[in-house]
Amino acid sequence: MAAPFAGPFALGTLSAPDGIPFPALITPDGRALDLRAALGERELTTRTLLERWDEAPPRLNALAGDDRAAWQPLKGLRVHAPVEPRQIFQSGANYRQHVIDLEVAHRSPDDPRTAEEARAEIAAVMDRRVAEDLPYVFIGLPSAITGPYDDVVLPSWAEKPDWELELAAVIARPAHQVSVEEALEYVAGYTIANDLTDRATVFRRDMKAIGTDWLRCKNAPGFTPLGPWIVPAGSIADPGDLRVTLKLNGDTMQDESTKDMLFDIARLVSYISQTSQLLPGDLVLTGSPAGNGIHWGRLLRDGDVMEGSITGLGVQRTRCVGEGT
Repeated sequence: MAAPFAGPFALGTLSAPDGIPFPALITPDGRALDLRAALGERELTTRTLLERWDEAPPRLNALAGDDRAAWQPLKGLRVHAPVEPRQIFQSGANYRQHVIDLEVAHRSPDDPRTAEEARAEIAAVMDRRVAEDLPYVFIGLPSAITGPYDDVVLPSWAEKPDWELELAAVIARPAHQVSVEEALEYVAGYTIANDLTDRATVFRRDMKAIGTDWLRCKNAPGFTPLGPWIVPAGSIADPGDLRVTLKLNGDTMQDESTKDMLFDIARLVSYISQTSQLLPGDLVLTGSPAGNGIHWGRLLRDGDVMEGSITGLGVQRTRCVGEGT
């Protein structure tokens, strides 16, 4: 079982079948090393390793090249979400074409605008947001995270469950009120997140003025498949030019570059840090590109298989299971 990703190593969280999860060093040729034993720290987790990330990469790089270490084949081990974050910050409306598609898809039946007029108006809004430096960020729940190969249960109440594959930045050290110029110094690496969303409950039906309901539409258990790996930032040449691809039952639905982001990772991390303190292991989800189910008129259902990949970060594969089936 190979584990293709950029660079000499990545971080993951693995376990033997029914065993206790452990932090692991992964090599591209499909080997895994239990970092608790390799570093002599029985209570080590991926998150505690990230808490001292400034000193970790050289040691991990040396271990990756040590053929005498206690390597074991990745095949046969269970792959969990690579980290358990304390906080998840999610960027909304951050891909230009995606936002345009959503604006057209969510038009009310009595909207007098043509599709072209709606597209032009939302494009002007996005240009203004970029000029005023106003990303849109909300909070997600760690309990929504699941592994990159785990089944995703579609709740019975979710009428329009949709996929949103995203690049996620993993924070290395506490970040508060950092500048855009220094923001990437606080990023340990990158991973893949699929930010599932029930489109039917995005907006409150009882009172439009309340606006969006992110708790309801995005935070069911398992609605954020994460991983498989954390690839160190130093192994990714340009996070602003990675291909984000999602296939549904083998058919390509999303296939876009992170170049289409309105606000890049540095701007998002800096913006979040002006209000909140980011902590080691926290996730910054950067938004999803065009090609969601609401655009295709095809939402998720029982038996669907999603395969998500981002350049240099590997592949996740999850199967949808209807609640109660």
